[in-house]
Amino acid sequence: MMEYIYYAKIETDPDGGFIVTFPDVPEAITAADTRQEALSNASEALGLALRGYHMRDLPLPVSRRHKGLMPVTLDAWNALKLAVVEAFDEAGITKTELARRLDRQETEARRILDPNYPTKLQNMEQALSVLGKQVIVSIKNAA
Repeated sequence: MMEYIYYAKIETDPDGGFIVTFPDVPEAITAADTRQEALSNASEALGLALRGYHMRDLPLPVSRRHKGLMPVTLDAWNALKLAVVEAFDEAGITKTELARRLDRQETEARRILDPNYPTKLQNMEQALSVLGKQVIVSIKNAA
């Protein structure tokens, strides 16, 4: 199961506002004037940092629970994009084979696998399906 929940440290900035960092993803850092805004920015910073791992051909960092830290989830788009790339890597197939399974041109398969290309959610869900994965949406109360 692929879950994209990482734990954030929220600290008061001596210059005002709040700073958010992630022990498991040191590249993800953000700040804001209010705690709520900082948490909102945290998801975006996390998504950007994790997509950067794929762009550098690095495995995603393992998320570990940290006592006293706030869990931050990725938005649906980033979570699906990362899941597609991870499922593709796990499948050990070529981009040509992915395109064949999707019944699309190889350029479209390449775009789906590009961490920064704005792929539609339904296209990522289809890619996950042909890679043997099922998308399940879970909705919880906000913290």
